[in-house]
Amino acid sequence: MVQDEHRLPTTLKPLHYDLVVSTDLEAQTFQGIVSIQLHVVDETSDVVLNARDLDVGSASIISDSSTLAQTSATLDNTKGRLTISFAQKLAKDSKVTLRIPYSGNLKITSTGYYVSPYEIDGDVCLDSPTAARRAFPCWDEPLLKASFTLTMISHPETTNLGNMPADTELIYPANGKCSSPEAADLSDVFAELKLTGQSYKVTTFQPTPLMSSYIVAFANGNFKYVESSYTSPLSGKMRPLRVYTTANNIHRARFSVKLKARTLPILEQIFDIEYALPKLDTLVVPNFDAGAMENWGLITGRDSMLLLEEDKASITEKKRVVTTLCHECAHMWFGNIVTMAWWDNLWLNEGFATLMGSVLVKERLVGFLNLGARLADSHPSLHPEWKPNTEFINQRLLRALSLDAKRTSHPIEVPVADADKIMEIFDGLSYSKSASILRMLVGVIGEDKFLRGVSIYLKKRLYGNSVTNDLWEGIQEASGVDVPALMADWIGFPVLSVTETPNGITVRQDRFLDTGDATDDENKTIWHIPLQLKTTDAAGNVKIDSTLILREREAQFAFDTSTPWKINAETTGVYRVAYSLERWAKIAQDMARPDTSFTLDDRMGLVQDVFALSQAGYIKTSSALDLVTGLRNETEYLAWRSATGPLTKLADIWWEQSPELGQLNRLRASLLKPLVDRLGYEFTSKEDVDTAQLRAHAISQCIAGEDQGVIAKLKAVYEEYTKAGDLSSIPGDIKRDTLATAVRHGGETEWEHMKSLYLDPSSSSSVRLAAISACCSTQDPKLLGAVFVLLQEQARDADWIDFFMELASNRASRRMVWDFMTSNYGSIKAKFENTFTWSILIRLSFMYFTTEEDAVTVEAFFKEKETKKFEMALNQGLEGIRTNSLWLKRSKDDVKEWLQKNVGNADAT
Repeated sequence: MVQDEHRLPTTLKPLHYDLVVSTDLEAQTFQGIVSIQLHVVDETSDVVLNARDLDVGSASIISDSSTLAQTSATLDNTKGRLTISFAQKLAKDSKVTLRIPYSGNLKITSTGYYVSPYEIDGDVCLDSPTAARRAFPCWDEPLLKASFTLTMISHPETTNLGNMPADTELIYPANGKCSSPEAADLSDVFAELKLTGQSYKVTTFQPTPLMSSYIVAFANGNFKYVESSYTSPLSGKMRPLRVYTTANNIHRARFSVKLKARTLPILEQIFDIEYALPKLDTLVVPNFDAGAMENWGLITGRDSMLLLEEDKASITEKKRVVTTLCHECAHMWFGNIVTMAWWDNLWLNEGFATLMGSVLVKERLVGFLNLGARLADSHPSLHPEWKPNTEFINQRLLRALSLDAKRTSHPIEVPVADADKIMEIFDGLSYSKSASILRMLVGVIGEDKFLRGVSIYLKKRLYGNSVTNDLWEGIQEASGVDVPALMADWIGFPVLSVTETPNGITVRQDRFLDTGDATDDENKTIWHIPLQLKTTDAAGNVKIDSTLILREREAQFAFDTSTPWKINAETTGVYRVAYSLERWAKIAQDMARPDTSFTLDDRMGLVQDVFALSQAGYIKTSSALDLVTGLRNETEYLAWRSATGPLTKLADIWWEQSPELGQLNRLRASLLKPLVDRLGYEFTSKEDVDTAQLRAHAISQCIAGEDQGVIAKLKAVYEEYTKAGDLSSIPGDIKRDTLATAVRHGGETEWEHMKSLYLDPSSSSSVRLAAISACCSTQDPKLLGAVFVLLQEQARDADWIDFFMELASNRASRRMVWDFMTSNYGSIKAKFENTFTWSILIRLSFMYFTTEEDAVTVEAFFKEKETKKFEMALNQGLEGIRTNSLWLKRSKDDVKEWLQKNVGNADAT
């Protein structure tokens, strides 16, 4: 019986894998033998499992009474499916073992079992949601959990890594004579794999618990490691922790291993479940497709996401590593020990891990979830000064609402039939909107009840699979709230239109689209919306009412509107709020007051709302500009990040409009230059994080706004660096802007130096990324052409996204990126089509286009192309072009008039 054409038949269920893998780094090949214990659910003579890009040998079925050889085998690489036929049917409810020899090539493809070349060392690893089938034949679906025993055979000087600790490790001599009792069964394996003429290292790992194939990982290479450990607060058991990487990067791994040692005890206490495996390693590889991957017991990822030099790293780099590692550690419970039943529930894995990635860096362990003294007494805070809950609004909520405001949005629980479509759903909605929905739920039921419900959910599903409703039931049990009803129907999101009445307000909900033109058919959903009404009494006391839920199209709510108030207190809700122009004016006045009742989180949400509403045509863009310019006295870094983001977006949409572009840039610089003058350019270890970030952001915005004084200062900083020859002389928080400024306002000498920094194998990931940004900042057409040559001939695959992103953000090369994509489409597709990178490159190649003519051009190019693997990204991108075009047409005269009145003339830059 087959559930559907894209899923495997249910006639067989894997129970345990015995997997032998032999790796030859020099020949860049691997071979192996997999023996899979199966339960025969229904009688069958055909065995259908997953395999892709493998050379499969002759399979056999072994039972207690006989051995069956295959009669035929067919490998469909398009579907990733191997069908093996036997002469006899396998009896229902019997137990048999399927044995398959196979081999493959270690390709430089960043998917499956692949080679990640590096100038100093080489290494290989396994990643991505359907990568297992490229490494060994298996039942590669998350529901089909089994245990795994892995044996790796490799050159003696290399290191073997797997999900579990090594059980035995020995050197098998060239003559085949080994006295170790563990070697007794190896001679037949070595003979079958034709491993002769040299000695080999043989590592057999402990069996895993039940787990899905997509979190299986193994690696072989010349690795070094740093180590630490932690003691379980639940059992008192000590577990070793290591970070493996190449020798030239090992000094950058200490921060990561220390962070793991602090994070795992916190997670154990949050979930009230001990970490399930005997160890947790991290493997950092140079060429990795995703940012990181939560392989159970062996987290894998790229160096820019997991490594840093603590004394030289910028705050942004530290935040990135902390957030990434906390995210992956949370997966050890939420995703690994309990796993989604199928990819349509991916949000269960990624939404919660994304939320926890912010939660764990907040004061009192869980930040805005604030469990209180129960945990606080036993652990110090993890960087509370970073304000991760507030930063969530900029980094996650804004992204979620931006994507979900499009007609091409998808629900967080999205149907996924085809394996080729799985990569596509690892997007901002699966991560950011899912986390935002959970964060909104926390605001309604309370932090403690939420996490108690999560613990209930996990304990009921240990080592099993789950669907969305299982989580809702666990949280409902803990809270007593009808969570399924509250969380239903969150495809898209509403805008709340607020009308003031003599006794309070009338609130109406409608679907929000960034084009502002939802049809009746698109506006049928009635959401259950937590209003989170914040009010202020005459004495200035602030109250938040978390009990108010809008369950109908329109409703009235009575309260005193004469004092400051707002809906969506602390910006926890996943919706927009549209006030009257009069109310917006009062809000702007209240926000500007030193004693405002609107918190930082409130102010950020209000700024984001007003610009989103102006884009959709609910209010004039000039009204949004009025509100932002009223923030001149704002002192919070994150408030300025929230305000300058929309200004940057306006500049990107008006990028081919003169003189408005110059005026917008001048506006940005004029708003932030007073902060630069006040804070200066010196960074000290004694200042608080917010001050350091505010200074760096103000400098960056002034550079973008072409402030000549700030440009001159950073050029001087660069000159001092070239004299000293020490990059550490440039403060880490302005290193990228300093190098980019030197190239943008310099010439070939500066560009060549940045190229050499990028190619230097001793450069850290932060230096390498800064060098990419600098190279791509040049305004010289000749040097921009050289960037594309560098990209094609010498760039690492993992860096292509960074090159595309930087080139696309440079107005001088924006259209060159599209020309490069269309001219080299075949070779780029061959390199990336089976990776996460592919759809991102497609989107970046035209993401800043703003005319209908551009949209038609992009559509025409892809019309005859196979777009299945990036269809969602393509459609979202095309909708983005048309949305920007509509905003430009609608607001062009309004913005022109406002800029003329408030900024004056300025040449485009």
